[in-house]
Amino acid sequence: MSEVAATSLPNLWDDARAAGLDEAGQLLYRSNLLGADLRITNFGGGNTSAKIEMKDPLTRENVRVLWVKGSGGDIGSMKRDGFSTLYLDKLEGLKGLYRGLAHEDEMVALFNHCTFDLNPRATSIDTPLHAFVPHRHVDHVHADAVIAIAASEDAERLTREVFGGKLGFLPWQRPGFDLGLKLGEMAARHPDYVGVVLGGHGLFTWAETSKACYEMTLRVIQQAADWLAAHEQKPAFGGAKVQTAAPERRRAIAARLMPLIRGKISADERKIGHFTDAPEVLEFVNSSALTKLAPLGTSCPDHFLRTKIRPLLLPYDPGRDNLDEVIAGLDEVLAAYRRDYASYYERCKHPNSPAMRDPNAVVYLVPGVGMLTFAKDKATARVAAEFYVNAINVMRGASGVSAYVGLAEQEAFDIEYWLLEEAKLQRMPKPKSLAGRIAYVTGGAGGIGGATALRLLGEGACLVVADIDEKALSERVAAITKRHGRDAAIGVKLDVTDEAAVVASFEEAARAFGGVDIVVSNAGIASASPVEDTSLGLWQKNMDILATGYFLVSREAFRLMQRQNMGGAIIFVASKNGLAASAGASAYCAAKASEIHLARCLALEGAAQGIRVNTVNPDAVLRGSKIWEGEWRQQRAASNKVAEDQLEEVYRQRSMLKLSVFPEDIAEGVYFFASDLSAKSTGNILNIDAGNAQAFTR
Repeated sequence: MSEVAATSLPNLWDDARAAGLDEAGQLLYRSNLLGADLRITNFGGGNTSAKIEMKDPLTRENVRVLWVKGSGGDIGSMKRDGFSTLYLDKLEGLKGLYRGLAHEDEMVALFNHCTFDLNPRATSIDTPLHAFVPHRHVDHVHADAVIAIAASEDAERLTREVFGGKLGFLPWQRPGFDLGLKLGEMAARHPDYVGVVLGGHGLFTWAETSKACYEMTLRVIQQAADWLAAHEQKPAFGGAKVQTAAPERRRAIAARLMPLIRGKISADERKIGHFTDAPEVLEFVNSSALTKLAPLGTSCPDHFLRTKIRPLLLPYDPGRDNLDEVIAGLDEVLAAYRRDYASYYERCKHPNSPAMRDPNAVVYLVPGVGMLTFAKDKATARVAAEFYVNAINVMRGASGVSAYVGLAEQEAFDIEYWLLEEAKLQRMPKPKSLAGRIAYVTGGAGGIGGATALRLLGEGACLVVADIDEKALSERVAAITKRHGRDAAIGVKLDVTDEAAVVASFEEAARAFGGVDIVVSNAGIASASPVEDTSLGLWQKNMDILATGYFLVSREAFRLMQRQNMGGAIIFVASKNGLAASAGASAYCAAKASEIHLARCLALEGAAQGIRVNTVNPDAVLRGSKIWEGEWRQQRAASNKVAEDQLEEVYRQRSMLKLSVFPEDIAEGVYFFASDLSAKSTGNILNIDAGNAQAFTR
């Protein structure tokens, strides 16, 4: 067999940068470098440590302090405050208090009594695995190449063969105090070891400087990857059993399936979806080994915690393109998975186990198409997909050189329902009011649209920002993702008068997030001219955008919301002019009146499915508005016989409350109708105009 080298892991250590850092700073630098590469460790996985001599804040004497990644952090993005700091001698002293495996969990509370300098960062369960290794710097990572060896049927023999006796091997054991003792004892007994492979779990490496530890971690992972590349059987997974569907067909299938699945699994908690058809995923879901390997589940506990006991295989056949059959059978397939999960819970539960959690799958594998994942938010769904890709890589490597071994069912349960893990879940903050909801906003790059986007995002919604202005749209989405993270929003260039484009934009929303729950029709135009000077083109442009555009968006929203069967909220941003006539703006006023009446008609049609339709009527929102940047502002200033910079004051004085109306005020009204605050409201109109008697609804 010819030897094939794996892709090299680059050594990114910069001596000049490291020279300006103290020892804790170098630990953070090393951690961020390791965590930035998913081939080294996955998001939130692994931990790093350093044993540093520091002055005790009370005695002023030098003491040894363990700096180790705290609970729940991510080494790729953590800051200096992400480390727990503990007196090393006090941690060593805990050995005398340890009462055995049956009392593992009680040791975690004792870590708090070892805290150095009142550091509030919660300690990780892996703390003893770092504390008891007799080396200054320790890395623990979940590299796919190493786990592939660790999850093989003959993992111990392969560890010796691959690493030439320089790494030890410890069989699978749940992380904790006892495993820390065993790891420390092995490292002390074998001073020639540079690390240890944990069966089914991952890799520990160590060295006496931060740079040396970083380079040792890279070297061991590269050695494993190169060995696998040279020895793996080809083709992977026994070759392809089915052919990959064409890209456009894969995207279409995902867009059709995701809202249906989302609606059926969101009864207790709304889910957000993620779709990937990455090459690794397609290779696996198309393979001959899919039905054998997928039910085995994952091996690494970090993979398992985010992907559940096993994925759900959807019976799609790209050769027959039997999507309609798959959809017709979804209820039974999902119910069968839930029954299987409930049986697993009953088989494995302990007298003190927490109540059974959501029995729905996280990972859905579709032959020829790819992988769908669903979780409480977009980031969690995306990370679950990334973890399952890690699991695929592990299964490829292990099955290519041996036989893959998943985590034993009882061990998997004991991790999933670990009381310490349950306590961590209970400490999670209360979800925001729009958590798990997906909002779609037209005109999202403008003043009102932008303020609305930020208001909905601030309450936990994911966002589809649609706008015809590509430059402004790009800037808006960039600003949102910088503030809220890359999973918060996507941008869709959209002309609301283009029927095909509207349909495509909702398909994009379904692929990106799994569906739509909130639709804000806010695309705008404004025009003014006496009726005798109003051209048919100007009249039609108002009607196309403000009437037809709102109809097209609402129709697609209805279709998608009905498929989801989860209800929904549609909000029209209309205008005071839809209720109060304004001379010299007949096209605009008539189109806005059409919006208001369309909303009331849709409220009648949507009520049976729980789809609420309401209207917010702004007036004179000048700040940040693209509409008020051009001729409309000039025309309104001329009509009121004032300079353009005096126009906002004219409208303020015209209002009954003598107040200006801002985009954030409209956003607040939209949020009210989008949220459960208005759960019993449909067909209603909310004027946000600082008071205008002409616009009072009757």
